[in-house]
Amino acid sequence: MTDPRLMVSVSGIRGRVGHGLTPAVVAEYAAAFGAWAVGRGQSRDVVLGRDSRITGPMLHAVACSALRSVGANVIDIDLTTTPTLQMAVEHHHAAGGLMMSASHNPIEWNALKFIGPDGLFLNAAAGAEMRALSAKGVPYVEYDRVGSVRTDAEAIARHLDAVLALPCIDVPAIKARKFSVAYDACRGAGGRIIPTLLERLGCTVHAINLEADGRFPRPPEPVPENLGDLEALVKRTGAAVGFATDPDVDRLALVSNAGRAIGEDYTLAFACRVILGRTKGGAVANLSTSRVVEDAVVGTGGTMQYAPVGEVNVAVRMREAAAVIGGEGNGGVILPELHLGRDAPLAVALTLHLLATDGRSIEALVEGAPRYVIIKDKLERGTVAMDRAYAAVRAAFPDAVANTEDGLRLTWPDRWVHLRPSGTEPIIRVIAEAPTREGAAALVERGRAAVVGAA
Repeated sequence: MTDPRLMVSVSGIRGRVGHGLTPAVVAEYAAAFGAWAVGRGQSRDVVLGRDSRITGPMLHAVACSALRSVGANVIDIDLTTTPTLQMAVEHHHAAGGLMMSASHNPIEWNALKFIGPDGLFLNAAAGAEMRALSAKGVPYVEYDRVGSVRTDAEAIARHLDAVLALPCIDVPAIKARKFSVAYDACRGAGGRIIPTLLERLGCTVHAINLEADGRFPRPPEPVPENLGDLEALVKRTGAAVGFATDPDVDRLALVSNAGRAIGEDYTLAFACRVILGRTKGGAVANLSTSRVVEDAVVGTGGTMQYAPVGEVNVAVRMREAAAVIGGEGNGGVILPELHLGRDAPLAVALTLHLLATDGRSIEALVEGAPRYVIIKDKLERGTVAMDRAYAAVRAAFPDAVANTEDGLRLTWPDRWVHLRPSGTEPIIRVIAEAPTREGAAALVERGRAAVVGAA
């Protein structure tokens, strides 16, 4: 039975190190994943990497040994980003990939992210199949079949080359603008890749927290309330834009040229404008994504679809719908032309392309779009009966259109509210958006009241 202190979802297995997530737990699940991946018979290679978290080297070493113990040959890329590792799995035609990263979670957390041979996170069915191996006993190999280890020091360089080779990125136009750019890596893995990308695009870089040692100087989630230092850096340097990444560099948040954090949803909205402005087609985003994304999609003649929260859910829906762009409203941009995973370096390049080719500033782009206020709230999961909470919310808003693919999302022509248990933290998320702060706050309060009343 899974330890209740662990968060198990399509985002992997997360926990507080020493409190649920221990070296023994990492060894068990890494071995189960290795056996699952190798057992599919396509390859014995498994790519292994980690972000900058303080506990990363320790747990990375445990995972490496565990993978070898079931006969997997480890391709070690060590300190890296999640999208880099996903692309490395595809590059090596590996059986899978294991990324040690708790993404945006606080410093005491770490996690195992399981990636299949197609470079996508394992879906719910594959994840259950893999975990079943742990439950019934991992098939360890004998001494003469223990896996090997080799390193891949070129993974990040290949990632950057692939981004800069995309036809949708006008590198000469970006270089000609000689942008001044501010960047906050939050001492995550982004310090190893984003400054190099910016320099290759001809930018002057003003950066903070580049040391990739995992000693986060602030809460690592790149939401507006955590980006005060980056806002000040933009103002002080006169930068055209400020970029912030989470520790494993699959999410990108923006600060405008006025030194204002504009919210992560604009990252995907701007990317959709670039891609759908040159290639007609559809876009997919998760159900907690701001309407600014749908406005950008529809405004360029595209069609919009929604999927449950979770990168793999969006990626699979994109593949099924042959969407040309997609992602999540948390700053994650997915471009199938590159790979089916959220990718912050890609989002950086697309944002700079838009600035270079549109000619307007970030502030002007935001001012020229329809305005909404999105409020992202959360409360402790506890013993809340979610079915009762959903029923109470639906009864309170009988005029709304309900979507139950992922928790409960109620939609009106100009606003929405989404309640769902988080897959990455022991909390319930209550997210609402409306044309005014008062309207969004009212939806959040009604949602919170229903959850509390169902406890």
